[in-house]
Amino acid sequence: MAYRSLYVMSEQESLKSSSVRNRGGVQRVEGKLRASVERGDYYEAHQMYRTLFFRYMSQAKHAEARELMYNGALLFFSYNQQNSAADLSMLELESLEKSGAKVDDETLEHLAKLFSLMDPNSPERVAFVSRAIKWSSGGSGKLGHPKLHQLLALTLWKEQNYSESRYHFLHSSDGEGCAQMLVEYSSARGFHGEVDMFVAQAVLQFLCLKNKTSALVVFTTYTQKHPSIEKGPPYVQPLLNFLWFLLLAVDGGKLTVFTVLCEQYQPSLKRDPMYNEYLDRIGQLFFGVPPNQSSSYGGLLGNLLNSLMGSGEEEEGEEAQEDSSPIELD
Repeated sequence: MAYRSLYVMSEQESLKSSSVRNRGGVQRVEGKLRASVERGDYYEAHQMYRTLFFRYMSQAKHAEARELMYNGALLFFSYNQQNSAADLSMLELESLEKSGAKVDDETLEHLAKLFSLMDPNSPERVAFVSRAIKWSSGGSGKLGHPKLHQLLALTLWKEQNYSESRYHFLHSSDGEGCAQMLVEYSSARGFHGEVDMFVAQAVLQFLCLKNKTSALVVFTTYTQKHPSIEKGPPYVQPLLNFLWFLLLAVDGGKLTVFTVLCEQYQPSLKRDPMYNEYLDRIGQLFFGVPPNQSSSYGGLLGNLLNSLMGSGEEEEGEEAQEDSSPIELD
């Protein structure tokens, strides 16, 4: 037994020493590459990064490959070498995809950091975020990891890209952050008479995604913090009163209440043709309303609504939709 214990300890020390040597090797290589970049030899350094990446991958050193690509991308970003930085960012994603790496907070934060440094107008950024979201799903769904969506939403909010930020907030479950962004969005870009419409769309879309908690949080936070909304309920704006009653009715699940509510507030609901489409779906999800084959989910409008909901139906055993791309929320 003593001999076996010594053998196990020896193996553990050997693995630890090997890890230290590998880390030391990566640091030495990074030092040389950094020196090349600092001299302005961007092309040479970029090619060397790529060579080392494929060498590490062929040796199944996936963690070392990812670390090298992440640090290299940050270095190139710091010298405003967008193309080289974006290429190394994509290689990090390639390593994640091919190695079957598990989704964790640190990796999601790395991906969000790289996204935040990319040129907002570059096609590389679009390709990067699409692959990052797909990888972060981990095979469990098509909408991506909520944490990644939250980090992306925060970056887009800082860039004042409110429409795209709202899409990612919807899939992040961060109702409070979404509400705060919408308050800023409404104040900066909206008309005074539209303050209720900004939150109405978010509440209805959260409910279409079966996220009652975030729907309630976004409504409560928005109405409390928006400077143009008087304290309620009841509210001056009829649409806000409708949303308040709807959130109460969703918990009760009584079809008669839902039907009367929609009928009474039709003048407010006609302000946006999408409202009744969302409510058709909410009626099916929470009140047992059968699908209306003649009107719901037909044509372009139906495709947009289906794309919003993505694969959320899979959890309930319903048929999943194929298209999970973002909808235009403006």
